[in-house]
Amino acid sequence: MSRLVIRPVATDDEAAWRSLWTAYLAFYETVLPEDVYRSTFTRLTGDGANEFAGLLAVLDGKPVGLAHYLFHRSCWTINNVCYLQDLYADPQVRGTGIGRALIEAVYARAAEVGTPEVYWMTQEFNATARRLYDRIAEKTPFIIYQKNR
Repeated sequence: MSRLVIRPVATDDEAAWRSLWTAYLAFYETVLPEDVYRSTFTRLTGDGANEFAGLLAVLDGKPVGLAHYLFHRSCWTINNVCYLQDLYADPQVRGTGIGRALIEAVYARAAEVGTPEVYWMTQEFNATARRLYDRIAEKTPFIIYQKNR
């Protein structure tokens, strides 16, 4: 029987985290420079207030998934809300509950600190992930606009 553990990203997880995050970025046809990798990992493993946090899904001792999330203020509630920015499960373990377990772990952390809302975005073409999301959250009618400089 396989054993799944969802735990915070630790400083000695950098190689495994890099491998998973690189695969996640490749799924979205994105490549980021080394300084972004270093900065992101430092943020994920730091203890500063309002920094991103990271989780790893470890199956039988092997990291197979990740989640990055952030608590932030909202003008619509007194308590912070939680933004789940990145979620990834290795293709070899998709469909086994890894993604759901990572999201539920973020839900649990949000509940621990009194956060009333967890939200995230995905691309329209990500049908596999959207089947999961449709079961465990509510799709909103919001459309995202972005301007890059």
